[in-house]
Amino acid sequence: MTESGPLRGTWLRPAIALFIVGWGANMFVPLLDVYRGALSGVEVTGLFGAYVLGLIPALLLVAPVSDRFGRRAVLRPVVLLSAVGSLVLMLAGESFLGLLIGRIVVGVAAGAAFGPGTAWVKELSERAGRGSSGARRAAVALTAGFAVGPLITGILTQWAPLPEHVPYLVQIALALVVAALVWATPETVVRDASGDTQGQTDAAPAAARPGLRPALGSRIFLAAILPTAPWVFGSASAALAALPANVDVHGYVEVTSGVVAIVALGTGILIQPWARALAQRARPLPFRVGAGSAVVGLLLGAATVATHSPVLLAIAAVFLGAAYGLLLVSGLGVVEDLAPPGELATLTGIFYSATYVGFAFPLLDSLFAPIVTGPGVFVIAAAVAACAFIGLGVAWKPRRGEAQSEE
Repeated sequence: MTESGPLRGTWLRPAIALFIVGWGANMFVPLLDVYRGALSGVEVTGLFGAYVLGLIPALLLVAPVSDRFGRRAVLRPVVLLSAVGSLVLMLAGESFLGLLIGRIVVGVAAGAAFGPGTAWVKELSERAGRGSSGARRAAVALTAGFAVGPLITGILTQWAPLPEHVPYLVQIALALVVAALVWATPETVVRDASGDTQGQTDAAPAAARPGLRPALGSRIFLAAILPTAPWVFGSASAALAALPANVDVHGYVEVTSGVVAIVALGTGILIQPWARALAQRARPLPFRVGAGSAVVGLLLGAATVATHSPVLLAIAAVFLGAAYGLLLVSGLGVVEDLAPPGELATLTGIFYSATYVGFAFPLLDSLFAPIVTGPGVFVIAAAVAACAFIGLGVAWKPRRGEAQSEE
């Protein structure tokens, strides 16, 4: 079905907002090496994951606000907040406290954007006749921001003057332009006189809403979504932040980080249509292939740390990026199916919160590498990722007396 009508193409505006907020969230990766001279390794990797401190609370608090008061009410100021976070980071210089505050502000912007923005893309796509594309469109927009931000920042940091200022100025300028685009995007959540949301593609009267408990307590959410979600960004952060520092690239660390980001996350984008095809064959398939890719990528990561091989780094980035893409788009697709009426952004925010647990991987790598050796951290992580297969076997196991059902 092709898109038609006045809402055709309007999904691009919140998608671009996701792109630029994702850019701001992940552009810090190539800058890690810039700050290593003034800060310790643990402080630097801690700053990379610190934005989760702002992100997860914002995900959980702002998504329900968006479900009640609308997507525009949230995303309009949030794009500007992303620019404010970049401004704080730029002005912080090499102050750990200043950088920490900036990363938390960036995290708040990301957390406030991802759930409502994903829901907005899905709802506008559905109104234009392409609802089945909503999850993939949102995932591609977010992933593209995560990939392009580090690539451009890596190039600017490596060769442009004032590497601690110019990359942030670029993101700030783009965020201001995108904020203007979002300002006029059609709303998909409309409140009537009684305060109920009407006109939302998944809305229903408040009395008829079952709430989130059935979705959160469902076998698929508990056994499939929760065990695999941390490996969305666990895989991505392993490729982007943990591995490049373990390879000798002869002084080109910043641009190498950007290239690794584009390889890993570019793979994550390219593989998403295949994830949809796998899901059409059997719903568990993309989860199984994604978890398997995470295990293989982490084992290749262990080999990369042991050998310092750029070739293994590239191959590991491909597998880890595939895990990211498969688990992200498949998880969003299941969340869309599970979300009760009027709760799409809220459940999406809970899913993203689970995915961002994986951002702790680089910090854990820095903390435990001296104890279990660098390769050992990746081997243990691979073993933990493999445990997700137990949950996947339970999630889609037919109950007694039921025919096999690939939900």
